[in-house]
Amino acid sequence: MTVAAVLRDALGDIVDVTEDALEAARADSSGHRSPGRPLAVVHARTVAEVQQVMRIATETRTPVVVRGAGTGLAGGANAGPGEIVLSTTQMNRVLEVRQDDLIAVVEPGILNAELNALLAGEGLWWPPDPASRDISTVGGNIATGAGGLLCAKYGVVRDAVLGVDLVLADGRLLHLGHRSVKGVTGLDLTSLVIGSEGTLGVVVGATLKLRRLVEGEICTLTALFPTVRAAAAGSAAVTASGAQPAIMELIDATCLAAVHAHLALPAPDAGTSQLTIQTDGPAAAAEADRIAATLGAVGGRVTLTQDRAEGERLLAIRRAMHGAMAALGTTLIEDVSVPRSALPAMFDEISRIEAAYGLTIPTVAHAGDGNLHPNFIFEGAEVPERIWAAADELFRAAIRLGGTLTGEHGIGMLKSRWLAEELGDDQWELQRQIKAVFDPLGILNQGKVFARA
Repeated sequence: MTVAAVLRDALGDIVDVTEDALEAARADSSGHRSPGRPLAVVHARTVAEVQQVMRIATETRTPVVVRGAGTGLAGGANAGPGEIVLSTTQMNRVLEVRQDDLIAVVEPGILNAELNALLAGEGLWWPPDPASRDISTVGGNIATGAGGLLCAKYGVVRDAVLGVDLVLADGRLLHLGHRSVKGVTGLDLTSLVIGSEGTLGVVVGATLKLRRLVEGEICTLTALFPTVRAAAAGSAAVTASGAQPAIMELIDATCLAAVHAHLALPAPDAGTSQLTIQTDGPAAAAEADRIAATLGAVGGRVTLTQDRAEGERLLAIRRAMHGAMAALGTTLIEDVSVPRSALPAMFDEISRIEAAYGLTIPTVAHAGDGNLHPNFIFEGAEVPERIWAAADELFRAAIRLGGTLTGEHGIGMLKSRWLAEELGDDQWELQRQIKAVFDPLGILNQGKVFARA
């Protein structure tokens, strides 16, 4: 009996072997596709069904790829020949919300924005704010350690998860973490699982740390600069001033022009790069005035609004980046982070790499935390070697400046060849050994993260 038949016999019609489902599971939003189709997609609805899938996978030694909405940008949830896809998108309930404890217990398939729409009715919110919030799941946010626009002030996913329920490769269920704000019992396995990209187990539930909705005004500033380096220096000046914006996004000239064209907005002045900044809370107006003065002093042309609708329209320009880049061709959307003071130097490195390889590398940045997203545009489905060579230089430049290969997208399959170089051989091997403790047969997300090219 085939593995697909064993799954069907045990789990019935939640096992999907249709051509469309198998084909869709080959790719995520990175543009990378596996070389062929997986065996089956299992649309799990309960923890028990996840456990059953993992028991069958262990018994048959069949690799499993855990998949949420497929919005990842590192090939981490792409599935190929001989693999089972375990989809958690139908596990999308909010199980509990506690106003008194400021926690929510949720299943992994709920969309980030959908969760916050539900929480808003209770006067609460979950701070992680990836640009893909309307289409990405909480489980996917946890798997990649997602960040987003608000993390400079409100933290990343790791700061907003108190516990996870994890099904191991052999089907056992663990309840990691706690419901209390403090808790230091034993090793912090919850933090280990966050950002582990489906290599340690299947997240089937999460206890989230909530905040009350922020009261007061929201002020939005834009500052235009003649060069991207000047804009990066402006963001560094804001950070050095002691101001704490909720959002500080940098859009270089190529990206800004592409987004304006994509949204049918008037074209910006040639060469212009833009900072978009929001302040919030009771001191938002005073903070915005302070930031405006700082940016004006370093040559920015600043506009400021306290109108929320206008502020959202300005942020929509930043959130439209993916669509604008897709309109230019096939896009490899990269993700490096550097210390915030090193942002100007990192943009210098990008300019150097553009010149060396004859490329234009449109780049946006979460300038408030030093996370950059350089975009490599090309034609066709396969990434050309010239692009990988340029990306290689870009990654090494980020590491030289004290940064890292990825701030929020993860390693997946696209960056695994560089991981050991950043970690060093000893730490790389130690992390592989930790994975083997959780997954001794190596069936979870094979060929991802720890696979050397």
